Amino acid sequence: VQLQASGGGLVQAGGSLRLSCAASGRRFHIYGMGWYRQAPGKGRELVASITNSGSTNYADSVKGRFTVSRDNVRNTASLQMNSLIPEDTAVYYCNADTVYYRDDDSPVATYSWGQGTLVTVSS
Repeated sequence: VQLQASGGGLVQAGGSLRLSCAASGRRFHIYGMGWYRQAPGKGRELVASITNSGSTNYADSVKGRFTVSRDNVRNTASLQMNSLIPEDTAVYYCNADTVYYRDDDSPVATYSWGQGTLVTVSS
């Protein structure tokens, strides 16, 4: 399963961006999807996640500003980011907890990552 993230860019503090993540592949099912970020010199941290039933979870630092959503038919996820602050500057990665099926129908559980998209918030 391949994930393609898009939507990053440069924005002024207080502005908004919307990130998108699209999954593709053959014969797969996605369970949880999430967004992580990695700022320069720091480790990767969870920003937001969403289950296939729509339950969401957010890092305290983004609660009330970011909203995660997904479309289970199109196999996409989005992260709407409002009221951005310079501390949100990071490379953002989407990921997905998936199962795909081999030609013999045997399932394979996998954890997929997108390629990352850079978000830069200027002060």
